[in-house]
Amino acid sequence: MSFTALDSQYMALAIQLAKKGWFTTRSNPRVGCVLVKNQQIIGQGWHQKAGLAHAEINAIQDAIDNGHDVAGATAYVTLEPCAHQGKTPPCALALKQAKVAKVICAMLDPNPLVSGKGLDILQQSGIATAYGLQQEQAEQLNPGFIKRMVTGLPRVTAKVAISVDGRTAMANGQSQWITGSAARADVQRLRAESGAVLTGSGTVIMDNPSMNVRELTFLEDKHFKQPLRVVVDSQGLVDSDAKIFEQEGMSWLVSANQSNKEYPATVINKVIAASTGKIDLKALLIELANAGVNDVLLEAGAGLNGAMLQQGLVDQIIVYMAPKLMGNAARGLAHLPFTDINQALALDLTDVRQLDHDIRLTFQVTSH
Repeated sequence: MSFTALDSQYMALAIQLAKKGWFTTRSNPRVGCVLVKNQQIIGQGWHQKAGLAHAEINAIQDAIDNGHDVAGATAYVTLEPCAHQGKTPPCALALKQAKVAKVICAMLDPNPLVSGKGLDILQQSGIATAYGLQQEQAEQLNPGFIKRMVTGLPRVTAKVAISVDGRTAMANGQSQWITGSAARADVQRLRAESGAVLTGSGTVIMDNPSMNVRELTFLEDKHFKQPLRVVVDSQGLVDSDAKIFEQEGMSWLVSANQSNKEYPATVINKVIAASTGKIDLKALLIELANAGVNDVLLEAGAGLNGAMLQQGLVDQIIVYMAPKLMGNAARGLAHLPFTDINQALALDLTDVRQLDHDIRLTFQVTSH
């Protein structure tokens, strides 16, 4: 189906509305909706938080609150209206009951088990449907959600701060601070948009980090909640009074054996062991996905970074490069015991930007 310039304009607005829930909708997708009747926008809405009304419901209510009759309107939605009963009723049914005339969605539901069912409900009710308008832009709203729906795994972004010579810490482990304040503030944004922050016992023991979101701009939204903090600790080395366990929100301590230590009530001890006696990292990611985590931010040392990369579990790497030289004795960003150039991991550079004196490089991992 061909779309008009006005169709594109309304869908672009729906995408902008969806971005208003960028830090708050997890584990649900970010979705926006615009209702148009007689070439006039009569209602707008976006999904604000899991468990609250979806974008379509909010747009319908917005139209009603402003005295508009929704019957006969066209709905522009960034994601196919849901067809199942969750914490809220199906949006496809709500649009049917509102008697809209047409629904245009940017993309189908990424879950292959339900894709197209929302549009089927509408079509069976005599409502015209179309999809594919600005699909690429809509997909960029929810890369983690799409990956979880399609593969059963969350999207993993590894964040590293390095010197120009590729070092992340001195030989004694000292790493604070390689980068400047602008880069560190950008990391706060990465944490805020992630469902979980994953780190290793070495980082916790050496740096005793909080791994929480501390930027006020994120905390001002009443719907924002701290991401889950996940510590991989196969040998049971992390103490119960580590700062990472003292912050607001929940934490997972993932070990190879059940710990006998007493941890705060907000800490859940998970035993996810591989046959090697180490942590089964893929099984951990599957468990995070089952808990509704779309995006994982990996903030770890060379050991965990290397293990995740070697097992093909990292989708994206964000490198903050500082204009410093730390020397050949300092630590690298990942333990990768390659001996041949053909073993090298291929990366696709997708974004470069300057943050004060530092440079942020974004790479997609293209081969494993």
